Amino acid sequence: MTGQGPRKTVDGGHSSARLLQAREFHESARSQVVLAQSKRYNDAVTPMVAAATAYGDAISAHARGIVNKQGHQNAPRLLREILGDSLPDKQGKFLRKLLGPKVEVNYGARSTTLDEAQRRLAELDEFAVWAEGKL
Repeated sequence: MTGQGPRKTVDGGHSSARLLQAREFHESARSQVVLAQSKRYNDAVTPMVAAATAYGDAISAHARGIVNKQGHQNAPRLLREILGDSLPDKQGKFLRKLLGPKVEVNYGARSTTLDEAQRRLAELDEFAVWAEGKL
């Protein structure tokens, strides 16, 4: 397993549990984008990242009974490893792009605008439809 990120073996119920969590995080992000009246939407990006990660975990748990153990940055690589060419480039790029600024959004001084949050939410919506189709 050289070159693979940390992972763990999970039981058969893990996929459905992570899918439920993904949907909950996704809805939380949607609520924060739709209902918030703010100049900063960083709080909406955090559940988007959690949702995308959970969707990825649901797929990898379903397909191989493993999930990424740490470091959200490894999630796209694990999905590529599991799905190979059936991981559309669009979905892989979205996942890398969404997970990339997580640290800066959570701990840095960068602010997420409403337009950016709405765009990311629309991309997450597309990713969710694709992910649920893989399950």
